[in-house]
Amino acid sequence: MDDIETFDRLVHRAWPAPEQVTAGSWIYRYAAGVTKRANSVLPLSGTGSWDRVDAAERFYRGLGAACVFSIGPGAEGGLDAELAARGYRTVDPTLIMTAETAPADGADVADTPSAEWFDTWWEVDGGRHPGRPDARDWARRILTGVQAGYASAGPDAVGRGVVQGEWLGVYCMAVRPSARRKGNGTAVLRQLLGWGHGRGARRAYLVVTEANAGARALYEQAGFVVSGGYHYRVSP
Repeated sequence: MDDIETFDRLVHRAWPAPEQVTAGSWIYRYAAGVTKRANSVLPLSGTGSWDRVDAAERFYRGLGAACVFSIGPGAEGGLDAELAARGYRTVDPTLIMTAETAPADGADVADTPSAEWFDTWWEVDGGRHPGRPDARDWARRILTGVQAGYASAGPDAVGRGVVQGEWLGVYCMAVRPSARRKGNGTAVLRQLLGWGHGRGARRAYLVVTEANAGARALYEQAGFVVSGGYHYRVSP
């Protein structure tokens, strides 16, 4: 990506935390623990004053939450080393993958997530989130916080796309175990790429944890290549 901060900003806008506090060039994000992405500090640029780490810790302590930093390509220089020195753990090393979009016929992409769409995504991904009764509500607020498209291949495979100028962000790729290795994930991805292309996006990005070999293989077969990476730092 041309601008080192492009990825961080694209993801921040496509997966918006319902609660955000700006602290200089950093942003504190909170969503009751639903996804690390929406419950972490986005630490772009800055002055190199690590008093800001103390301030972030106080903010999340006040919410009863762990302090988590998203360390992407645009993270403030030296911050990762500072957090390591403070005992922060590295969690979820993740790859940024990019590809070209392409026209596709018959792309069935809805403007809102249906109950079936949401249930499929939540069944596959929701187990990672806390068991609080309002977790699904927080997740829905994240999903619908920006205009997006919701694709599916039958009841067991779904995905979400967000057009951001020339970029299409691909999110929420989820296939129930019983429907895997049958082309459903590929079908959803093709729908989203075609839908994005039809709305002017010519490049697509997505993120996948390094450990998820199956998803990585699917994306590589669809033409995605590794263009960068990021990880989280979680307070001790």
